[in-house]
Formats: sequence, structure tokens, C-alpha cells
Amino acid sequence: MSTNPFKLLKSILPDPPLEVGDVIAVSSGTATVQLPGGGLLHARGNTTVGARVFVRNNVIEGPAPSLTVEIIDV
Repeated sequence: MSTNPFKLLKSILPDPPLEVGDVIAVSSGTATVQLPGGGLLHARGNTTVGARVFVRNNVIEGPAPSLTVEIIDV
């Protein structure tokens, strides 16, 4: 039986992290999301300015609850 090297590599790599942030700008289906640590990222998806969203792999997965975010450095 042959194995697929790409599938083997993909199985040992971690999944992209789920991040939460606030939308600060929207243009042509791309949103600029500000993360709690101050970083910015551009994500594809439909949303509105001021919304809090979940983002994974630069794609908006959906709305996030408006809760207080605590950043813990390890």
C-alpha cells in the first residue's frame, strides 16, 4: 500500500488558530480586523464595521460574542 506524503505532512501540522477581533474597516468583501494585542489582519467575508468576529486562516467564520478579552502571556 502506498502512502501519500502530502497527507502525512498535513496530518502532523497543527490546524490554524481561531482568533477573535473587532472589524475596523470593510472594503470589497475584505475586512480589516484588529486583534486584542493590537495586530491587524485582512480577512475575507461579509461583516460590518464595529462587529466582533471569529477569524481562522484569514476567513471570517462568524460573529463572536462581545465579551471582555484577557491576554495571558505564557
